Amino acid sequence: MQQLVWSPERNIERVVDTYGNMLFRLCLVILCNEQDAEDVVQDTFIKYLTKSPIFNDYEHEKAWLITITTNRCKNMRRYNFIRKHMDISELQLYCQDEENYGLLDDLMKLTDKHKFVLLLYYVEGYKVDEIAKILSITSSAVKKRLQRGRELIRGRYEEENEYGLR
Repeated sequence: MQQLVWSPERNIERVVDTYGNMLFRLCLVILCNEQDAEDVVQDTFIKYLTKSPIFNDYEHEKAWLITITTNRCKNMRRYNFIRKHMDISELQLYCQDEENYGLLDDLMKLTDKHKFVLLLYYVEGYKVDEIAKILSITSSAVKKRLQRGRELIRGRYEEENEYGLR
C-alpha cells in the first residue's frame, strides 16, 4: 500500500478541489447555516495543513476529512455557536441536481445520529463498514440508524402525501 506524500503546494489545492463541495454540503446539512458551514470547512482545511497527516490512500484521506468536519460540526452545535438557521429553500442552491434537494431538505430535519449515516450512505456513497469506522460506532448501529432514518423520512413523505403537500 502506497502512502500519500504530503506537500502543501501539491495537496491543498487538490484537497480543496476534490472535497470542498462535499464537506460544505455535509456541514450545511448538519448546521443549517451557511456561514457556520463555511467556517467548519475552512477549519478542516487549516487542520489538514497544520497537522500534516500521512494517509494510506485517498479513501483514508477522505474519511479523515469527514471525521474532522463532523466532529467540528458537533462541537459547534454543542456549544450553541449557531446564530440563525438558513432558509431551507436556499438549500436548493447547493444541490448538484434537483433530485437531491428533497433528500437534503429532509436530512436537515433529522437528528444528527440519523442525519450523518444517511448523508454518508446515500449522498456520499459510503458502505456501512466505512461509516462505522468514520463515526466510531458498530456496523449494526449504522444499519439501525439507516433503518430508523429511512422510516422517519418515509413517515414524512406519507404524511405530506396524505395532506397533499408535495
